[in-house]
Amino acid sequence: MGKIIVGIDEAGRGAVIGPLVIAGVALREENEQELKKIGVRDSKELTAKKREKLAEKIQEIVDNILILKVAACRIDDYRKQGVNLNRLEGMKMVEIIDFLGGDKIYVDAFDVDTNRLKRLLEKSLKKEGAQVVSEHFADKKYPAVSAASIIAKVERDKEIEDLKKEYGDIGPGYPANEITMNWLKEWLKTHKDFPPIVRKSWDTINVLKNDHKQSKLSGWFKGLLKTEQECKVKESSEAKK
Repeated sequence: MGKIIVGIDEAGRGAVIGPLVIAGVALREENEQELKKIGVRDSKELTAKKREKLAEKIQEIVDNILILKVAACRIDDYRKQGVNLNRLEGMKMVEIIDFLGGDKIYVDAFDVDTNRLKRLLEKSLKKEGAQVVSEHFADKKYPAVSAASIIAKVERDKEIEDLKKEYGDIGPGYPANEITMNWLKEWLKTHKDFPPIVRKSWDTINVLKNDHKQSKLSGWFKGLLKTEQECKVKESSEAKK
């Protein structure tokens, strides 16, 4: 039996709505070529339908899969405890590796220092001797990471579709998306606070809240000015009498 390799990647890291999804796949090294044959590559280069079809084929090739989801409200809780997104993702990667095992682990590095992440993971693993390969854009280079990327993206897409059924069209959940931003603005207009599907600790939310507060103050000042002007007009007309 050949070596077991593990690929890990995430979806939803930069989102302001919805969960962070981290997926890991484990397979025998000799089966990695099978992933190439079915056309796995970076999930961002694929359509949603293509990802879904590939996800089914990936499950037939790999030996094991583990998917971890961290809800938006839990991400906020972690941040309150001083655990930033990098540390949180590192913790979840260790959970996946410890569960799947593996002799060689490929991860799409979220840390600017790829070697620092490599050392952190290797130091935290239960299994001794496992080799970690930490690289930026690993999802474009290693089929196992590409497969994990596809699985993670498909799972997050499912989560977003479920949220839409309850909250309406929230878009894909990213700050750069107009639908997502419009939904956030409209929600803030009609509610006092955001629901637990929103990462309230994100800078995007702080900016929106500040803008909303300034808008309300501006409206209050305009109303006050209008009242003062009406009073002056009334006083002026009474003086003429």
